Amino acid sequence: MYHGHPGRGITRQDVACRSTAGWKPVALSMAERTLIIIKPDAIQRHLAGRIIERFERKGFKLVAAKFTQVSKEQASQLYAVHRDKPFYEDLLKFITSAPSLVTVFEADGIIDMARKMMGATFGYEAEPGTIRGDFSCSQRHNLVHGSDSSESAEKEIKLFFRPDEVVDYKLANAQWLYPVRKNT
Repeated sequence: MYHGHPGRGITRQDVACRSTAGWKPVALSMAERTLIIIKPDAIQRHLAGRIIERFERKGFKLVAAKFTQVSKEQASQLYAVHRDKPFYEDLLKFITSAPSLVTVFEADGIIDMARKMMGATFGYEAEPGTIRGDFSCSQRHNLVHGSDSSESAEKEIKLFFRPDEVVDYKLANAQWLYPVRKNT
């Protein structure tokens, strides 16, 4: 029976099978997931492909995508934490004003990595090299939405996708992106 790597116990990376060559990765269906919405301003500016490319180049696995008009009901649930803030109604009006590309990406630690890649909330404050820092100078619209916690991600994904719309598959280059250390 396998009890984990010496000194580390069983970890997320231990979803693997043992062979004579050591530990080999298998499908990583337990990886963290996040909802990423490419918002109306990014769609209108033809930035969807460039934004998705950044996440894919980082090694994130796309497991769901839907080009849709966000409804007022979805928007009010998505942004419920901002309900009492003065910008709430404008936020709802903006996210429902034109189509968005709603996606789910998967990787270990994806929520923190995706938020760093997106940058500060508004482009005028975001560092160069981030999505908002490179593609936005707005003090109002911010191109993308990303879940801020695992709990939020779970709720947000359910808001836009049925379970059968999120596809679990093995990424062909996973061994290069998510190496599993050999048992030594």
